[in-house]
Amino acid sequence: MTRCSSCRGLILAVAMATTGHVALAQGRIAAPPGGAGTVTLTRVDYDRLLELATKTPVSPNVAPVAAVLNRAEITVRIDAALARATVRIDGETYRAGIIKVPLVKGATLIDARLADRALPMTAEGDTHVALLAGPAQFSAILELGAPITITPGRAAFTLPVPPAGSTTAIFDVPGDQTDVHLSSGLILARTSANGRTRVEATLVPGAATQVWWGTRDSAATTVTREARLITEVKTLVTIGDADLRLFTLLDVTVVQGTPQQIDVRIPAGYEVSSVTGASLDRTETRDDVVTLFLTAPALRRYHFLIGLDRQNAGGFFKLETGFVSVQGAQRETGEVAVAGTGTLQVSGPEPAGLRRIDVRELDATLASTARQSMLAAYRYQRTTEAPPVLKLDVTRFPDAAVLAAIAERAVATTLVTTEGRALTEIVLTLRNHAQPFMKVALPEGATILSVEVGGSPAKPVTGADGSRVPLLRPGFRPAGTYSVSFVYIHGGTPFLTKGDMRMALPRMDVPVGILEWEVFIPDRFRVDRFDGTALPASLVERAVGISGGTGYGLGVGSGVGAGVGGSYDASRPMSPGQLGGRVVDSQGQPIPGATVVVESGGTRQTAVTDATGHYVVSGVPTGSTIVSSALSGFTTIRRSLEFDQRPRQVDFVMTPGGIAESVTVMSDAPVVGERPGSEMNGQPMAKSQPAQRPENEVSVNVQNLQRRASGVLPVRMDVPKAGTSNRFIRPLVVDEETSVSFRYRRR
Repeated sequence: MTRCSSCRGLILAVAMATTGHVALAQGRIAAPPGGAGTVTLTRVDYDRLLELATKTPVSPNVAPVAAVLNRAEITVRIDAALARATVRIDGETYRAGIIKVPLVKGATLIDARLADRALPMTAEGDTHVALLAGPAQFSAILELGAPITITPGRAAFTLPVPPAGSTTAIFDVPGDQTDVHLSSGLILARTSANGRTRVEATLVPGAATQVWWGTRDSAATTVTREARLITEVKTLVTIGDADLRLFTLLDVTVVQGTPQQIDVRIPAGYEVSSVTGASLDRTETRDDVVTLFLTAPALRRYHFLIGLDRQNAGGFFKLETGFVSVQGAQRETGEVAVAGTGTLQVSGPEPAGLRRIDVRELDATLASTARQSMLAAYRYQRTTEAPPVLKLDVTRFPDAAVLAAIAERAVATTLVTTEGRALTEIVLTLRNHAQPFMKVALPEGATILSVEVGGSPAKPVTGADGSRVPLLRPGFRPAGTYSVSFVYIHGGTPFLTKGDMRMALPRMDVPVGILEWEVFIPDRFRVDRFDGTALPASLVERAVGISGGTGYGLGVGSGVGAGVGGSYDASRPMSPGQLGGRVVDSQGQPIPGATVVVESGGTRQTAVTDATGHYVVSGVPTGSTIVSSALSGFTTIRRSLEFDQRPRQVDFVMTPGGIAESVTVMSDAPVVGERPGSEMNGQPMAKSQPAQRPENEVSVNVQNLQRRASGVLPVRMDVPKAGTSNRFIRPLVVDEETSVSFRYRRR
């Protein structure tokens, strides 16, 4: 049986202690003997034996690694078809004895030295390993060789790199101003002398680096061919307040040869602000020529973007500018777009060599670079050494004051009872810049019942010259459209058996782009002979070629179908940055007057659906977006989506519900694209009558007003449940009364 070292030490200690006790016992009375095989010890000796038995030996301090490579310095010289590299490696071994130290991997080793003697080496796979004694510092010198691969216009080789802490390299390449490239690492300096180029670089330790450079005489069979180019120059001329900028999209096609660089001539007086391109290595500017050095000479097509700046005077001045051109191009064509900041007018005869075109004929890529409205466009083909010169007379007009607030659209709904009382709701899609209140001049005897601004209740202010509705200003809400609505009651003249009646809407000091008015008459009366300042909707619909249920989309100064911020023409595509759609009920009928809120990137924009249920919001930021649709009496719906500036259609199908009910979904609404016809019940609308709904069919606007008025009227008023809806339209209402008169008779 094998005994452990601690057991042997314990037995030895016991024996020594036994001997000592026997000697001590000779001078004193002996302790009574114990049983066979026992030893009697004092408590002190016993504790000391236990301490010695439990003590563990201390292990020697061993280095965590056997050796490290501190630094590597590489010098490479290229001659003929061979790259010869001298590698100096400084390192240190930390353990005693002979240690294996990996130096380089995948290399062709010519020689290895350690100071003044040969370095013992061995190969393990494709790795060269040195045998070094330690612990000590060492400095090894390796001679490596690598073959050069030569292709037309290019020479290359692969350099193995030691896994040292830092690695620097110097490449000596034949040729003056040779363009050397590395697959990994960073070039620090380039110098040329005596027909050779010297490049200093730092490399990635342990990673083999491919080195290549351009050459015109790589092989004896290579025939140098002259480079022939075809170029397209697309230029955007931007007239600023005090400068003139040229942004040039340069498209170069190589039809012959392998160019190493492209020389671009810039017009006089300009400074180069930027040059970019996927195949651009670097640029050099000398006088009025910018040299573009290429990273891939074998490509057949190149694209570059060049920016130029020049100081210019404001006001009225004569614009004269040349354009970028490529030296030696066999054929060069170009397009020119002129744009400017502020209000400008350009005039002048057609310049020589330039043919004026419509701005819609411009290349889509060039048109997309413009950030301002384009004023003129030209096309040319260069036939001389220099490109044509553009000469224009430019007049800058001062900026005019803008409206403090404008209502792009207003929807009015009026319920008339047999007693002559009228309950009216007006919903405006408003864009406000600086106006704190909207002044409302109500008809005599009318009273405002409720006000909502941006979907929240508000309190009107009554003054000596009329009522005022508070507005949201840009300081409290991001720029954009939002809804403002108010409901008022007016006690009029009771209906008789027959007679004439006149109704009017209040005057508002905010210009309205398009006003839509729906008057709901009880079904016991028949009305005709309409007159007043508003036009029957059927006349407008037939004039623009749309039906009564599709909406109008009239914007201020835009004409039919050009609405902005809330009005929406389903036949025209949306622009980038716009989000729109349609709000309908469960039966597929449009819901006008619904408030759609778009929240994205910390901004909140509001739009109100038109008579067809359509809406559109412009300038929506990129990112996570929440779109909600709300209307009193319907369930609020919220949708979450990722907006990426592509036009997005988000539709809503709303169902009746409580005021506090809401539904949140995580997907887009289906596309609803139906458009009703231009006939009503199979019969064309009469020209002299407003657009009417069938009897007993109540519009969504009327239903919303009935729900909103329910329970909040200060006096008793019987709201009609059925009747005839008559619709009117009036464009561009500026602080004036809108009225409608008609003749009625009892059925």
